[in-house]
Amino acid sequence: MIRSRPLYLYTREGCHLCERFMLELELDFPAVAHSVALRDIDTELSWAAEYGLRIPVLTTPDDAVVCEGHYDRTRVEAALGL
Repeated sequence: MIRSRPLYLYTREGCHLCERFMLELELDFPAVAHSVALRDIDTELSWAAEYGLRIPVLTTPDDAVVCEGHYDRTRVEAALGL
């Protein structure tokens, strides 16, 4: 069963690692990828302070980090309960 709660992807405009992360997520889990809430860290100071150079960072609603810096299918599967 796919997680019904949203996942959050902290990113920034023009980040090629973030774009690649989303592409890989879309290829592996298209339904999940379309429900991921994108959060541009440059729009919120607390996000920039927290995630800065660590992006992309995928988190759960309770702020648990699923993966950061690069896409990790195994960790995403675990977060989704698959």
